Amino acid sequence: MQPLPKEYLSRIIRAVVEFQLIEDNDKILIGLSGGKDSLFMAYALTELKNTLKKNFTLGAITINPMFTKDFSCEAMQKFCDKLNMPYHIHEVNIAETIANQDNKNACYSCAFFRRGAINGYAKEHGYNKIAYAHNHDDAVETFFMNLFYSGQLKTFMPSTYLSRSDVTVIRPLLYFREEEIRNAISLHGQEPCAPPCPFNGNTMRQKAKNLIEELSKENPLLYEHLSAAMRTTAIGDLWPPIKNRKEMKPYYYQFFKNQQK
Repeated sequence: MQPLPKEYLSRIIRAVVEFQLIEDNDKILIGLSGGKDSLFMAYALTELKNTLKKNFTLGAITINPMFTKDFSCEAMQKFCDKLNMPYHIHEVNIAETIANQDNKNACYSCAFFRRGAINGYAKEHGYNKIAYAHNHDDAVETFFMNLFYSGQLKTFMPSTYLSRSDVTVIRPLLYFREEEIRNAISLHGQEPCAPPCPFNGNTMRQKAKNLIEELSKENPLLYEHLSAAMRTTAIGDLWPPIKNRKEMKPYYYQFFKNQQK
């Protein structure tokens, strides 16, 4: 396992400082799926902890959704052992829940139950923060998906406090592109685990990713423009919120009242 390059370390520190993600005495639970992103985050946060003089602790959890009987966490256990990181496996029978759902609803339900299980474990075991390995591509794709599928200009935040669970979700990898994380596998040496998801490669997110990639062939700046649009400083002229019939009533009244004069 190699040291984290200074360029990568500085990018994580930038996110931590800018969005106030980590403070002294934090107890941070890492959502470790076994994918390239979460493996890199576990490694990078360990490197960060060994570099900074911040007093925080790390632990990791994997949710077994019980999609297959041969789901194995042995590789992740060994990886966490190398990092001297406590590791827990939690079984949640998500497979039974989504058995009769299409991929759109199944993805939502799966994420809902995964998050719920992680939130519950964090609260029960004294973790005050949960770290997810969403990267910059994930943020842009989420922004794109919300615009196209729900008509909203929004994406996930770098830090989100969950009042019901009394934990804060942090995303330290927001300044990393997906390709950079893929190339960083050689740094920590742990190959990603095969995803157990039965809808892998056939999700709304994958379709959004493919569409951005295709449109970028004609407009190489498309990704940068989407990224810039996510910021509150983005310049834009948007219509006011739509009004319902009750809210429109005084406007109609005033309009026709003026006509009668």
